Amino acid sequence: MTTPTPPETTTNTEETIVTPSSSSALFSGDAHYTVESRIQKRETLKASGVNPYPYSFKRSHSAQALHEQYEALEAGIETTDVVQVAGRIMAIRNSGMFLDVMDTTGKIQVFCHKESVQADQLPLLKLLDVGDIVGVSGTIRRTPRGELSVRTSTIAVLSKSILPLPEKYHGLTDVEVRYRQRYLDLIVNEESRNTLRKRSKIIMSLQMYLNEHGYLSVETPMLHTIAGGASARPFLTHHNTLDMPLFLRIAPELHLKRLIVGGLSDKVYEINRCFRNEGISTRHNPEFTSLELYEAYVDYTDMMRLTEALVQHACQTVNGSLQVEFQGKTIDFSSPWREASMCDLVAEHAGVQFLDFPEPDTARQQAKAIGVEVEEGTLWGKVVEAVFGEKVEHLLIQPTHVTDLPKDISPLAKVHRSNPLVAERFETYVNGWELANAFSELSDPEDQQHRFEAQMAERDSGDDEAQPMDEDYVLALAYGMPPTGGLGIGLDRLAMLLTNSPSIRDVILFPTLRPRK
Repeated sequence: MTTPTPPETTTNTEETIVTPSSSSALFSGDAHYTVESRIQKRETLKASGVNPYPYSFKRSHSAQALHEQYEALEAGIETTDVVQVAGRIMAIRNSGMFLDVMDTTGKIQVFCHKESVQADQLPLLKLLDVGDIVGVSGTIRRTPRGELSVRTSTIAVLSKSILPLPEKYHGLTDVEVRYRQRYLDLIVNEESRNTLRKRSKIIMSLQMYLNEHGYLSVETPMLHTIAGGASARPFLTHHNTLDMPLFLRIAPELHLKRLIVGGLSDKVYEINRCFRNEGISTRHNPEFTSLELYEAYVDYTDMMRLTEALVQHACQTVNGSLQVEFQGKTIDFSSPWREASMCDLVAEHAGVQFLDFPEPDTARQQAKAIGVEVEEGTLWGKVVEAVFGEKVEHLLIQPTHVTDLPKDISPLAKVHRSNPLVAERFETYVNGWELANAFSELSDPEDQQHRFEAQMAERDSGDDEAQPMDEDYVLALAYGMPPTGGLGIGLDRLAMLLTNSPSIRDVILFPTLRPRK
């Protein structure tokens, strides 16, 4: 290898920000800037026969593995053990004698002394910058100050970083940049890495629980010819070859229940994306991840117990406790969770028992009397839902199963066996958010047909979130579906709660953002 000679015009401490016109065409976009000295260093490496972007590097240890293996190594002791580590340089100290190298498991100090680094590699040290990815081979030592270190014999540039990282002591604090350039956020913000890794653990814990309890993991279509299974506005696309409109799914429900009809398994679940063409907020993203499951021969009361078990399992797995701190509040997921009907909760907090006013006209009058505006012609169930949303929802901080939702707003759930105004359905609320939704699933094909027709009438009168008719689903029910309980859990919101994240964007790797102008 030819020894690289550093350019005389550069230093390791001063970097000159330049416009794209004075550097590589790679950074020709309006939002890109580069550092001239870094480009010069990269070109020096190339001119010396060093590929600044090589194909591989064989590692022997991660940073965490080294810290665990040599935990008992005393200060001031050196070993003859040779290791190979790789990672990103996060700090350069003492004119390059010490490097902090970070991999996905943690940080290890790299000691680059002229007495141990091979002589032909000493010039290379002057070509390194914070942000470069390097591979190091050397022996293990613990410094007199107690820092575990790799005494370097050879070092290789594995990726030359052209753009500088955010300033060391302030990190990446611009929220817009954090979400838009998630890769940069992950490089410099340990909190973001921990949050998003914990999200993965939450999902894996749910998968493990369901697999161990006999549920079959399945995948159903993302492209639907009918946007059904929930009340929401869909995204519309088009298939060119078939020349037909398609919708991104708003829910997998109707396909999953077809699998129960078909007898694929008595227990099925899917963890996957859904898409709803709705507003964006700290709790809403147009594409989101849900867990949806169905189990034959059970009803919505069984789904309550399953909801608690799933959330508790995830909470215990990732946090080691059933209590979590969320934005200054302590939330306790221990059983039993409170159960109360939607109408009873409205009566408790708003002073009106809407079961006493079953006619839509009188229900609307009662709502207006307590300051909740509803349009003329609004159905009884939607009146109750509106009052609940305004007067009750935000008060449900501790886990609460809100049961017996109005039949009017539950077109896929069985009517309650003791009250025809409401359905055998519950929604679980935590921190004032809906976290889960579950039914005793409607299995009567004629009843389902009538419910769809009522939804179509709602659509014709202006409700663009009402569910469309799905004739094939009604046909499937006509072959017979066993009594079935169904459950959906919003995994993004669950991840927010279990990671103390105030925004849904904190727990989604690449949230939907408005394009830059």
